[in-house]
Amino acid sequence: MKEYDAVVIGGGPAGMAAADVLGDHVKTLILDENDMLGGQLVKQTHKFFGDHAHYASTRGFEIANKFIDKIEKKPVDILTSSTVIGIYPQNTVAYVKDGHEDQVKYKKLIIATGAMERQLPFINSDLPGVYGAGAVQTLMNQYGIFPGKRFLIIGSGNIGLILAYQLAQTGVEVRAIVEALDKIGGYEVHANKAKRLGIPVLLKHTIIKAIGDESVQGAVIAEVDDKFNVIAGTEKEIVVDTICISVGLMPITELTEQAKCKIAYIPELGGYVPVRDERMRTTNPDVFVAGDLSSIEEATTAMIEGKLAAMQIVEDVKNIDLEKEISNEIKTLAIFRSGPKSLKIRSGLEKMGIVTPRIEVPKFSPLPNSENGKLHAVVECTEEIPCNSCESACKFDAIKVGENINTPPVFDLSKCTGCAVCVTACPGLAIFMEKSDESPNATLGIPYEFLPLPKSNEKMWGMDRDGNYVCDLTVKRVVKNPNKTHIVYVELPKEFVDVVRHVTYPQKESPFVCRCEEITVDQIEKVIDSGITDFEEIKRITRVTMGPCGGKNCKMITLGIISRKTGIPISKLSHGTSRPPVKPVEFSAFLRGDKK
Repeated sequence: MKEYDAVVIGGGPAGMAAADVLGDHVKTLILDENDMLGGQLVKQTHKFFGDHAHYASTRGFEIANKFIDKIEKKPVDILTSSTVIGIYPQNTVAYVKDGHEDQVKYKKLIIATGAMERQLPFINSDLPGVYGAGAVQTLMNQYGIFPGKRFLIIGSGNIGLILAYQLAQTGVEVRAIVEALDKIGGYEVHANKAKRLGIPVLLKHTIIKAIGDESVQGAVIAEVDDKFNVIAGTEKEIVVDTICISVGLMPITELTEQAKCKIAYIPELGGYVPVRDERMRTTNPDVFVAGDLSSIEEATTAMIEGKLAAMQIVEDVKNIDLEKEISNEIKTLAIFRSGPKSLKIRSGLEKMGIVTPRIEVPKFSPLPNSENGKLHAVVECTEEIPCNSCESACKFDAIKVGENINTPPVFDLSKCTGCAVCVTACPGLAIFMEKSDESPNATLGIPYEFLPLPKSNEKMWGMDRDGNYVCDLTVKRVVKNPNKTHIVYVELPKEFVDVVRHVTYPQKESPFVCRCEEITVDQIEKVIDSGITDFEEIKRITRVTMGPCGGKNCKMITLGIISRKTGIPISKLSHGTSRPPVKPVEFSAFLRGDKK
């Protein structure tokens, strides 16, 4: 039976980061049940957040390839397609490869088996067509298999939001993202990427039932109250053929239990987790954990935890002093966990006796974000998330994040050269390019990750932050980028330069301008073509802007259509008369107290 100084179970980001360190110092084996290392990274096509040292702005599958290249150059034994089936006494790991059981012994063990998707009980949840979000990513991104054409996603955490965007990139339809909470669970920038594509996020909603006999043909969703009880009468059906469940992950702890590690239920960390110290050592001194098994977090923290565990093992086995390096990694983890998104993690760790120092996120006043006549960046990232990719990308010191990478970026317009490197580096696609002057049109540079790429002089639609049609526009040029985040520069009416945030090819069906009254672009254009160009007249004929929103969402779009059709700048058009009530109210509000 072979014996190793260190055995790593799990070849995801935590396991690979650990093997990368261990391979420089001790005899190491890494085991993984898949046919290649990488874990969840191999099916992630989006760019990661974080910092430059931890692969910020790099797509997940590319991170996996970088780790594999490094590990394969080191004296590390790699056993893929090897399923670990148990941990036995005398520090023994049993695994099955090629249909045969084998065993190895270890001095130290790192378990980085990750997590599995939580399930959600609802009627007909066993129908074919109900998947976990990770399963759909595996089918789609690893094997090129599409399980359906019309998708409903349950859960607005980062996995659900990312999946929605990835599905839209393939051209299938995502009907909605349903979230039981009253706020989005993942990063706002991920949610914004999905919403720009017209994918609605329905907060305080849940799924009740999957519709279908032999496979999913639809779903029933409904609103929920503050205690997550279904509100009677709010049920509605959605026609879909695939339901993706993305309601969180839970650590896979069986091997740590077999290794005689103490397990505790800490919901803030994902459920049952192995108890460990800040150096990732469990209650069994020979066993360490890292990654989602330790706590459900991002891939970046998994990598850091893997390095931490490996460094401590090198100290134990080789008696090499790595205290300075270990302290630096612990500090880095504290910085990553200092933002509001990590409050639960910090609370959960305290239940283990691990106190993460609270590092304040500095508050900065935003600097001016626009200037006439100059092509410049527009930074729309205001959430405190761990990422400084824009700061790292900018060589002109125009974007500052600072030591705490949870700090929202501060943009100095005076230093911006218009190079647009930050646009292609931003994992959240939250940076745009803009140029406007005294002319009626402006230039907007939009990050674009779809195929086919637009071509110069093509006519396209400009869409707002919620995926609504805003105006027609013209593509001026397309700047391709090796990391596949390209920039489409378009010319559009200056009034909409701060409204348009996505471009799409014109659809066969005319888009809605006024959703309340279901008035389309074609309907408004036909009225204008008949010779009626006054906003009030168009309003009376079509009822545009006369719905519950009072025109808040569609007035400017309507004026833009009039301007485009007539050639008259919006500033020269009459925008109509505002009449009370400015918000919808019940008629009973106008009754006098005694109803006389």
